[in-house]
Amino acid sequence: MDVSKLPNHHPLGWDEQFEPTTLPEMFAATTAKQLSAPLLHFMGRTYSYSELYSDAVRFAAGLHERGIERGDRIGLFLPNVPIYVAAYYGAMMAGAVVVNFSPLYSVDELSQQVADSGTRALVTVDVPELYQTAAKVLEASELETLVVGRLADMLPAPKRLGMKLFARSKIADVAYGPNVWRWNDLLVDANWTWWLDQYDTAPIEPSDLALLQYTGGTTGPPKGAMLTHANLSLNALQVAAINPFGNPENEVFMGALPMFHVFANTALLNHAVASSGAIAIVPRFEAKQVLATIEKYGCTGFPGVPTMFQALLDHPDIAKTDLSSLKVCISGGAPLPAPLREEWENRTGTRMVEGYGLTESSGVVSVNPYAGTRKPGTIGQVVAGTEILLLDKEDPAVIAPDGEPGELAIHGPQIMSGYWNRPEAAEDVFVQHNGKQWLRTGDVATLDEDGFLQIVDRIKDMIAVGGFKVFPSQVEDILLENEAVKEALVIGVPDPYKGEVPRAYITLREDAAAKGRELAEWLNSRVGKHERVDEIVIRDELPKTMIGKLDRKALRAEVLD
Repeated sequence: MDVSKLPNHHPLGWDEQFEPTTLPEMFAATTAKQLSAPLLHFMGRTYSYSELYSDAVRFAAGLHERGIERGDRIGLFLPNVPIYVAAYYGAMMAGAVVVNFSPLYSVDELSQQVADSGTRALVTVDVPELYQTAAKVLEASELETLVVGRLADMLPAPKRLGMKLFARSKIADVAYGPNVWRWNDLLVDANWTWWLDQYDTAPIEPSDLALLQYTGGTTGPPKGAMLTHANLSLNALQVAAINPFGNPENEVFMGALPMFHVFANTALLNHAVASSGAIAIVPRFEAKQVLATIEKYGCTGFPGVPTMFQALLDHPDIAKTDLSSLKVCISGGAPLPAPLREEWENRTGTRMVEGYGLTESSGVVSVNPYAGTRKPGTIGQVVAGTEILLLDKEDPAVIAPDGEPGELAIHGPQIMSGYWNRPEAAEDVFVQHNGKQWLRTGDVATLDEDGFLQIVDRIKDMIAVGGFKVFPSQVEDILLENEAVKEALVIGVPDPYKGEVPRAYITLREDAAAKGRELAEWLNSRVGKHERVDEIVIRDELPKTMIGKLDRKALRAEVLD
């Protein structure tokens, strides 16, 4: 699909050219201009570009002294804390490959991915839950070393003292030794010159592997998407180019998304560094703290997932919080329900736009414009330099007929090089067309005359009802129009006559008194015959992924298994 000939409503045209670079080069270039400017705000303490860049260089030098070599994997088992930034860029300065791990992983999950990636050293903090999990993995796997940062050291002085005096139970008793290193001890006396000397003797290339980002495992065990420096730096520049608001150095992003996730890695961390902006981070999402952080630091942009925005709307503090600094909120990770978008905009006065991306695309493929023309219900227009095809839903070797939905396939500079140690898995997701390699997303989409994409559903989520294909998201969208319904997931359940039938699982809004049978009658009168549900099950909560989006896979496994 030649999207370059379609209307483009982003500030820069589709054909805008960006120069690939390495992430350490990108960090160095911005720091040279922004030495004393803030990069992170964390729990009342502000970290400048120069402070975090210095820590990254010192961490790189420490890894080098301890025998970490180019291409070795360094794992980050961290919440949103300042040492994440220094460890992320510092490991790459040393020529290592970063591996992101969710702080919510169990011992088994972490062990499996440590083994699969061949991670040599793992960086964590002295929070009991994290340290204890990491220590067990160190004992029972091929992992060689733990690097443990002290959370108290990252706080402003009064909070640091208070934590040491009154919150000892929140500090792990770390068994430091030959294989367990203190973060501060690893930061050797080094400076910019050290890194530049290292870079000159063993240059890191944009084509080199920078990050292993594990997928959610929707089609089996999680796979490590191999993202290069070029993939990540170019996607950050693609995102930065969307900003229509003038000097990006004035931007302060709300960092509620976890930085271990690809969405935040690009849309928050690398985006901020590429555009000289700042991030106000919270260790984990708590609605009260997020609202207070937006007001305190004057956050201007807020990338998040729909459940985050719903939680903020549900919190009583939103009525007394000044959100006037926000220019735009970007919803991703899951479909954005229209009632949620409308309520957010009506109550906050802040525009909310929907975007789209995947782990395999470094995070961002498309987004609705932040200002001017947008189309609610779509995932917007592709970012600069990104091409798309709509493939036949049954045969990806064939292009979908004109005007028909098809599987979205992507070609662009942000697309991964493959899966770590899984060439056969890469063969399943890449397809050749027009002499180019395209990433199959598994999402069924349509494209309108203005270049706006709409995701209809996922191929693997489609329900086969007596020979008809039912898209669960379309049924969910109708359900969410009912003012009693807060969240909805629709899955297919076995039926002896039709093969499968749709069944809906929902949560209700506060004070709603609707019954499942009443809601089923209401829904079935508004959908096609083959889309009618056999039942609506009301629950107190629905399963969610680690970043807070509704988890259809987990619900299906629970119900069907």
